[in-house]
Amino acid sequence: MGRLASHCLASGAPVDRAVLLGHSILVLEDEPLVALDIVEGLKGAGASVFTAHCLRDALVLADYPDLSAAILDFGLSDGDATPVCERLNKRDIPFVLYSGYEHADAACHRGVTLRKPATPSALVETLARLLR
Repeated sequence: MGRLASHCLASGAPVDRAVLLGHSILVLEDEPLVALDIVEGLKGAGASVFTAHCLRDALVLADYPDLSAAILDFGLSDGDATPVCERLNKRDIPFVLYSGYEHADAACHRGVTLRKPATPSALVETLARLLR
């Protein structure tokens, strides 16, 4: 299974407001309020954010030429994130699998797993480490 992010990150500690400056992040999350929290945290850290609420839209956005990384919910209303994981793997784009599911497809094991719920600052810190 993918690497598991440290539980110490879920402290909610303040994150450097520019830690993701210049990075474009895809957020795949089908729960609107969860997506909003994630997006606000990423934008607060300086990232440009592209949001998809379904698999079809995420597959289109995963081809964005300047994409730096992604945060993916695994279980979606229209399938699971496996095709997006595969697309990101082919492009060598790092991702965080942010989900309550424990049984992700092998294609998603390359990502870092961060279990729900986690604070937006934990997601930002995890992405920042992946992008170093």
